Amino acid sequence: MPHDLDRIRVGSAPDSWGVWFPDDPRQVPWERFLDEVAEAGYAWIELGPYGYLPTDPARLTEEVARRGLKVSAGTVFTGLHRGPGVWADTWAHVSRVASLTRATGARHLVVIPSFWRDDRTAEILEPAELTTGQWGHLARGMERLGRQVKETYGLDIVVHPHADTHIDTEAHVERFLDATDSASVGLCLDTGHYAYCGGDSVRLIETYGERIGYLHLKQVDPVVLAEVVARELPFGPAVARGVFSEPPHGVPELRPVLEAAQKLGVDLFAIVEQDMYPCAPDKPLPIAERTRRFLRSCGA
Repeated sequence: MPHDLDRIRVGSAPDSWGVWFPDDPRQVPWERFLDEVAEAGYAWIELGPYGYLPTDPARLTEEVARRGLKVSAGTVFTGLHRGPGVWADTWAHVSRVASLTRATGARHLVVIPSFWRDDRTAEILEPAELTTGQWGHLARGMERLGRQVKETYGLDIVVHPHADTHIDTEAHVERFLDATDSASVGLCLDTGHYAYCGGDSVRLIETYGERIGYLHLKQVDPVVLAEVVARELPFGPAVARGVFSEPPHGVPELRPVLEAAQKLGVDLFAIVEQDMYPCAPDKPLPIAERTRRFLRSCGA
């Protein structure tokens, strides 16, 4: 078995257990997620939506540690393209998550831009394209967020391009990276979302390697994606149709992505995220075990 990807630290996340919300009766209880992610052979996890796992730092740290797990990152959603007027509310939300994330010993905060259409109802919330002024707000806001999170909590922000947000396609991702300072804003490359939006993950790593601070490993089913694109389906219904497939059965191929990331010569987390909301409670664990074996066969 190859063991050549020594800069890549593999983990998983509540997302791979069908968890999208802090509290939802269709989701597995947090205790079961922690038990099963450890059973599947992962050492690292993300916190998922704030409030799903315990938010008391002492209890969270104890629950994670006693299962032999460690936390790689927390996650926040932001709408910074709306301008300085949203800063106070944004910082209040970010502070809660960043404080808990720091308490677990993690060093990263994954920042997801807000959706331009509702991921469940498909309601159009705002235009899919930003104005020049909004791009300016987004870039300056993310830089401010990156500096303040680093100064206050010691965490690095990594911005996550995501379907149905304003940072999605190759052109939008490159525009965002070109407009922001690498010293304060890194990128979380989600291979599935980038493929969903037509991007090439290996090319992005090779072109903007110094900006890649974190990876989410995910694949799309090309047949389902073609239907999603043709019917202009929003993200939620696309996930329910199975647009994200179990590795290694979708695209992009993950081994070349991991090899390109290894060549960057820096330590990177690679967190498995197979969106499956909603899903049957017994579905995630076998998939997680198979995915972990597959990634080991890749050398991770």
